[in-house]
Amino acid sequence: MREAAIPPLVEHLFRTESARVTALLTRLLGPAHLELAEDVTQEAFVAALRHWPRTGTPAAPAAWLLQVARRRALDVLRRDRALADRLPAITDALDEAIARAEEPHGAIDDGPFADDQLRMILLCCHPAVSPESRVALTLKTVGGMSVGEIARAFLAEESAVAQRLVRAKRSLRQADARFEMPEGAALVERLDSVLDVLYLLFNEGHLAHEGEELLREELGAEAIRLAELLLTHPATRTPRTSALAALFCFHASRFRARVDPDGALVRLPRQDRSLWDGTLIARGFAHLAASASGDEVSAFHVEAEIASLHAIATTWEETDWARIVAAYDRLLAMNPSPVVGLNRVVAVRELSGPEAALAELESLARRTDLEGYHLHHAVLAELLTALGRPEEARRAWERARALVRSAPGRRFVDSQLSDRGTMSIPD
Repeated sequence: MREAAIPPLVEHLFRTESARVTALLTRLLGPAHLELAEDVTQEAFVAALRHWPRTGTPAAPAAWLLQVARRRALDVLRRDRALADRLPAITDALDEAIARAEEPHGAIDDGPFADDQLRMILLCCHPAVSPESRVALTLKTVGGMSVGEIARAFLAEESAVAQRLVRAKRSLRQADARFEMPEGAALVERLDSVLDVLYLLFNEGHLAHEGEELLREELGAEAIRLAELLLTHPATRTPRTSALAALFCFHASRFRARVDPDGALVRLPRQDRSLWDGTLIARGFAHLAASASGDEVSAFHVEAEIASLHAIATTWEETDWARIVAAYDRLLAMNPSPVVGLNRVVAVRELSGPEAALAELESLARRTDLEGYHLHHAVLAELLTALGRPEEARRAWERARALVRSAPGRRFVDSQLSDRGTMSIPD
């Protein structure tokens, strides 16, 4: 096996398995030792980077990683008197998890709603942890996201996110939090934070903020799995949860159409709609119907409505843009986010033309700080091009190119600049 082929594989496994390993170790060691669980998991992946280029990828990578984590965890337990009495039970539990992972298609999982990752999300959303820290901690421990990726998801500084993570872990220790399923009102109380976490987790899968891949389908699939897992429990089977599951399914249905064979971004107007996943669209409409069971209309409901209007349109031109703009108006009233405002600008262009959309964009830019957001400059460039202002459009594309972090995003912006003959594409 070539060495160059190993790091992407390890990265993929880190995304899919690190959260399971961390959650399992946190259950066994206790939430007060969350940092130890993360460190042990990280060391297992460092070991994989060292050994797999020489020895090849093992037949059961998850089991191999668990074996390394087991050895490291037991070394720590033997030296820690406070944890020494748990050694036999932890050893047995880790051996059982390794045996499951060695089976064909084995997974580190505890089954319906006893899912360790779901418990981990609920732990990270403990009332003792501040709302912004809950989301950051869960994306780190369950989503396998780096501090930098979380910062970009929040449009925040990396140092601020790192401080949130430190405070969150300290709060869990001070609250003597337990790794267990809360019940009744305590469970419902945490649900809003859990749904916010899943929303950001799916967003990172839908449009990766950095790296070589545009999509991280495993993150999108994990967000859907956890959202639908919430729907199996009466306490968390709420209209808002159903609306979020619908939104995920509608967006995930287009994953195959969002990139071409070379990994380049394919925007919605040019997507081959025959590639859209009809099964996921049907699941989306089923969840959307379930979301109408109560009186609550949340931002997730409105976003799911917008996604459903795209799902039923046979072409870009036949999309019901009037309903979409009206939906964005309602969404902005609930969530006056600059990103929502930017999406509304795109819809206004289709409904009323580029001149009206540019006026909306300029108004939005005066009210909010979008200067550091690459999609703001990309939308501006498209509008300026449509209005016959190529030099201003070129400058906007260059600003977008300087800000975009993912390789597919850079390639897309480069293609726009190349089409205008304003720059050469690097090899």
